[in-house]
Amino acid sequence: MLSYFLRRLALVVPTFLGVTILIFAITRLVPGGPVERMLANLHSQGDGGSLSISGSNSALSEDQIQELNAFYGLDKPVHQAYWEWLSNLVQLDLGESTRYYEPVSDMIAERIPVSLFYGGMTFFISYFISIPLGYYKALKHGSVFDSLSSVAIFIGYALPGYVVGVLLITLFSYHLEWTPMGGFTSDDYEDFELLSEQVADIMWHAILPLICYLIGDFATLTMTMKNNLMENLSADYIRTAIAKGLPFKQAVRKHALRNSLIPIASHFGNSLLFFMTGAFLIEVIFNIDGIGLLGYESIVERDYPVVMGIVAINAVLLLLGNIISDICVALVDPRVKFGG
Repeated sequence: MLSYFLRRLALVVPTFLGVTILIFAITRLVPGGPVERMLANLHSQGDGGSLSISGSNSALSEDQIQELNAFYGLDKPVHQAYWEWLSNLVQLDLGESTRYYEPVSDMIAERIPVSLFYGGMTFFISYFISIPLGYYKALKHGSVFDSLSSVAIFIGYALPGYVVGVLLITLFSYHLEWTPMGGFTSDDYEDFELLSEQVADIMWHAILPLICYLIGDFATLTMTMKNNLMENLSADYIRTAIAKGLPFKQAVRKHALRNSLIPIASHFGNSLLFFMTGAFLIEVIFNIDGIGLLGYESIVERDYPVVMGIVAINAVLLLLGNIISDICVALVDPRVKFGG
């Protein structure tokens, strides 16, 4: 098994290189950029005429535009610019924002606590509710509880999280005024003297966003757990165990449950992305100053160093998450012998 995971770790390097090439190529090939964004802002403040990078309609001269391209490193050949960015990336230097002129690593670090909070809450609530709920639904298959909960789960799964967010804000925040319109904390958060008041304020703001975060993955995990448990309950080894005198509940807990957790374990490592990015549109709707909102604003403003930094971090988390998923599968399923 050790040799298998060493080979998987070795494959991370070429895979990551391929991802970085793709990231860099996309940011260079898509239209627009920091210079074009600056010219567009200058034109919007002027006569509102059509944008022209060079020529009589340009707010800047050709020499000034060339100086800006050199300042942002856009005058270098693609392969040279990629190599410099990759060299800095290996040294954990994500570059500097072309919008705020701050280190990208500092901008991400400022927003990590917010994303970790929502990612951690989403992760633990999803697993610690969906697994018992799927277990109970499988045992009560066909009951009123199973039918009603399935309808609610599928409705939630069919609606994107950001659509649910708009509906929740409209109903509970705007019309009923029960919850805040958005944000991570209140404006007077710093004035709270007690820790319990600060925690209560954070949780009060987190109620609606967490529902949006949970609704999709929660449905997937619950139905995966239920369907796999039902499949194992109908297997021959469970019927044989019960026929030999093993109580039904004990047969479920000792045998069927563990085998039903294998698909859940294969999804476990990919949940690392919960802890980092969240969902772009959900953070935009609720004005949560996390990494998702930072990424969305960076895409809109063509702040390519921030976009590339966030995507590169996500790629590393996804690659490591796949390895963690394999480890979880090996721990849950004793039949798995990687590399055997």
